[in-house]
Amino acid sequence: MQFVDPTLSRHRHGWYSHAIGMEMPIVTYGHAGPAVLLYPTAAADYLENERFFLVKAVEPLLLAGRLRLFSIDSINRHSWMDRDLPVSVQARRQAAYSQYVENDVVPYIRHVCGDPSERILTTGASFGGFHAANQFFRRPDLFRGVIGMSAFYDLSRGYFKGYSDDNCYRNNPAWFVPDTAGDHLARLQHDSRIILATGQGAYEAPDSSRRMASLLNAKGIPHWLDVWGHDVNHDWPWWRKMLPYFLEKMGY
Repeated sequence: MQFVDPTLSRHRHGWYSHAIGMEMPIVTYGHAGPAVLLYPTAAADYLENERFFLVKAVEPLLLAGRLRLFSIDSINRHSWMDRDLPVSVQARRQAAYSQYVENDVVPYIRHVCGDPSERILTTGASFGGFHAANQFFRRPDLFRGVIGMSAFYDLSRGYFKGYSDDNCYRNNPAWFVPDTAGDHLARLQHDSRIILATGQGAYEAPDSSRRMASLLNAKGIPHWLDVWGHDVNHDWPWWRKMLPYFLEKMGY
């Protein structure tokens, strides 16, 4: 079975991340256009979005050179999905993952795109949507926007178990976004694109997106909260509709 058009430019790469302490792969789709960083769901790998045809859903944009798509591994299975680990260790590994993206992945993407100042759009579904939002809100100087699909934005509700430290705070948008100020806030207010998309069907949690939208409203940060219908479930067929739809709306 072919998951992508054989004529589509597709390159796999990877390197050892000292921040995480393991080999981290990355795959690039497309030959031109602005960069989009795509995260997998839950404990999945960097090819999950290809196997579930999310890459196929945006293939016309890739073939037309309207964007380049970069997909990376999750380390959730070594952090938040490993329930035997203390929360402090899970949070430390999450912090290392954020550093890997900021210090390794961003320079790599900028090199591939030939633009040392490229600001990257982040996206993902479910847990991938959390990572996309966390990375964007942490560093809007590196990232131009986010498309969160069926995402959540507050790890404290299901993962912190009442624990808190600096790694938790700095990797939990529901906690650090309300404290955003200065140039960081100004960039979010005036030079970023934010989409919070969710359904209301099976296994969706639309109130998570509504709570995040409320936090953004309180900070004067423009965004688009788009709540789809009660038939829209937490599943791939809907994310395959959402991603190309919102990329087109953003002008890709």
